[in-house]
Amino acid sequence: MSILSNALSGSNAAQAALNTTSQNIANLQTKGYTRQGVLLNAVAPGIGMKTAGMGVEIGGLLRFSDSYKNQQMWRAASDLGSHSQTQPYLSQMERVMGDDKSSLSNGVDEFFKALNAAGVDPTSTPLRQQVVTAANSMSQHFNSIYNVTANQRLSVRQQRDALLPAMNQNMANIAALNERIAGASAVGTNTSALIDERDMAIDTLASMVAIEVIDQPDGSRSVSLRTGQPLVVGNLAGNIFVDGSSGAPVLSLSFGQTKFALDDTKVGGQMGGLSDYDKNILVPLQTSIRDMAEQMADAVNAQLQAGFDTAGNPGKPLFAFNATSTTGMLQIDPAFQASDLAFSADGTPGDSANLQLLIGIKNQPVTLTSIGSVLLGDADTQLVGKLGIDSQQNQALLKTATTIRQQSEDDWKSTSGVNQDEEAINLVEFQNMYQANMKVIAVANTLFDATLAMFN
Repeated sequence: MSILSNALSGSNAAQAALNTTSQNIANLQTKGYTRQGVLLNAVAPGIGMKTAGMGVEIGGLLRFSDSYKNQQMWRAASDLGSHSQTQPYLSQMERVMGDDKSSLSNGVDEFFKALNAAGVDPTSTPLRQQVVTAANSMSQHFNSIYNVTANQRLSVRQQRDALLPAMNQNMANIAALNERIAGASAVGTNTSALIDERDMAIDTLASMVAIEVIDQPDGSRSVSLRTGQPLVVGNLAGNIFVDGSSGAPVLSLSFGQTKFALDDTKVGGQMGGLSDYDKNILVPLQTSIRDMAEQMADAVNAQLQAGFDTAGNPGKPLFAFNATSTTGMLQIDPAFQASDLAFSADGTPGDSANLQLLIGIKNQPVTLTSIGSVLLGDADTQLVGKLGIDSQQNQALLKTATTIRQQSEDDWKSTSGVNQDEEAINLVEFQNMYQANMKVIAVANTLFDATLAMFN
């Protein structure tokens, strides 16, 4: 009977191990699945018993998971999300501003080239008209690139707004899974599938914002921003929203009865990357383009108004600057004629003294928000150069983040991922274990029958 009992426990253990192995193999391609195993313990004989043992028992189901490797993978997801969301915008701005034909430098150079050409004959109507045409073309360059920055700001804002519902839904899912896991753990139910689902939700949330995760004794996990504000505690989830009640929109978090104002450039992940690009790269660039257009227009208009046109009349302003205009911040007055250009300093026909002062504006300094004081002729080159540095730096960080994320995933798989070859070996071993125990049962039955036959 002892032999039968041992073999029966062994066959049951082998069957449980085979079932677990088959589950692992079935989920070989399931994203986020954590492999499982069976913990087998030898059953010792009771006190005073002199038998070899009482077989084997299933000590529990194992879930091969490493908390440190999970944390590393979630941190890597945050860094990757931050830099991957920023790069498309940087690349677009770099292409637009660096294009030879559509750049600000091209527009400015063509305008001052037309002014230089007019110096050959300041009274020439075609040469004067060429100046007006070049001025209009330069205005369009400024308007076009400024519109790209405005469209990017709109796109960034829409993308951030679209993240909020997904973030809040993930937090709610994590809280709900915390409750289910805690309840199932209390009654001894296997929670591996629920934990996998929760880990996937945490990984998705980590790509959106930088988070810290702490395991709790009841099996739940508390999630907070890296800056300390709580997102999920037990079955309670916070809510992230944009609060515009005090004027400027502020990213905010409400948790329970508490409200936190967040620095959206510091929250990390996709949300932090987009906000950092918007506030620290795009807005200063947009402001610098506006500064350059306004200061250039003011300088040209002031110099024209200091001279005289072909009829000896005081000069008129060439440019109209309006930062809030829906048709373009820099415009040429449609009524402005080539003859209105005030090239003369004293009203004498053919005099080009004021024209030379106009040409000299290209070498005058302008003060831009993102790069400080720089010569007008060099301003665009400096802006493009800074943008290129920002883009290259982000590309390097993106490459590093991609590598770290891949390494962290590989580290996770080395512990938690299903290895097809390993499971195939387990399948054979547990099959042999089951068959061996069946043979023991058969031997025990034979011995039992022989024992019974002695009394017949």
